[in-house]
Formats: sequence, structure tokens, C-alpha cells
Amino acid sequence: MSAGKTRLSAVVIASAAGLIARALYARLGRFEISEGSMSPSLRPGDFVVTDRSHRPVCRGDIVVFEHPDRASFFLVKRVVGLPGERLTIESGRVLVNGTPLDESWTTDDTGPDGAWDLRSDEAFVLGDARWVSSGDSREVGPMPIEHLNMKIVFRYWPFERLGAVR
Repeated sequence: MSAGKTRLSAVVIASAAGLIARALYARLGRFEISEGSMSPSLRPGDFVVTDRSHRPVCRGDIVVFEHPDRASFFLVKRVVGLPGERLTIESGRVLVNGTPLDESWTTDDTGPDGAWDLRSDEAFVLGDARWVSSGDSREVGPMPIEHLNMKIVFRYWPFERLGAVR
């Protein structure tokens, strides 16, 4: 192979790598968990990667979003209510359309009692450690779906907790 073809191949490969890196940078984010509202799933000092996907949010997704009243202040919560659902908190339980929600991610009672009818563009988010959690939908109301596009997918620190986050 001639030096010109080798140089051209290197330029093409470097350009492709740069485009891939730029696409990944735009899609992926990194965050440090700084408080315990998502314990035990996520703990203070955990470092996580988010995927800014265009897939719809699902019940159980852990998402990062900007606080609606505090610019550049990010919250981490779990999606428990989906668009069009009626979410009720009653006697410590979360009910979706009148049916108790199976919340394998928490053993905490949820309070205070209340009811929310979610619009077609809203979701309801809660922290897993309900007694610690603030800034969730009980306080700030249902969240617009368009704000919940950063899903936590991977924990990369501490090393002993390395792996996918579900």
C-alpha cells in the first residue's frame, strides 16, 4: 500500500472515530449520586452513566432531570406513573389505576396520601428511599415526559458495584 493510501485511510478512520465520539458524547452523560433518595439502588458516591435516548420512558426506569424550579440542579428518581394513568398514594401504598404497584425496588411506605391524574405527556417520579426523597412528584408534581430523557444505565464507580443499573 502506498504512503498516500495509508495516510488517506488513517484520515478516514480518525474522522469516523471523531464522529462516533461526538455522537456518543451527545447521547451519554455522567453523574455522581450525591444523596440517598435512591438507596439502595443508588448510593451517595456512586458514579453513573445516562443514555439520552429517544425511547419512551418505562415504569421502573431511573431518570435524571433538571429540577423544574432550580436551573442546573439535577434530580434522580424512578418512574412509577405513566402518561394517562391515575396515580394514588393511599395508606402507604402506590396505586396505579386503582391497582397496588409492585415496587420491588423499595420497602418504604409512601406518603402523604394524594391522587394525580397524569396527562398524556406526563409521568410520576418517586425516590426509592421515600422517607429521604425530596424533589419528586409528590413535591414538584408530575413531570413532562420530554424532561425525562436521561435514563441511568450503568454504574462505573465504586468498582465493587460496577454494572448495569435496573
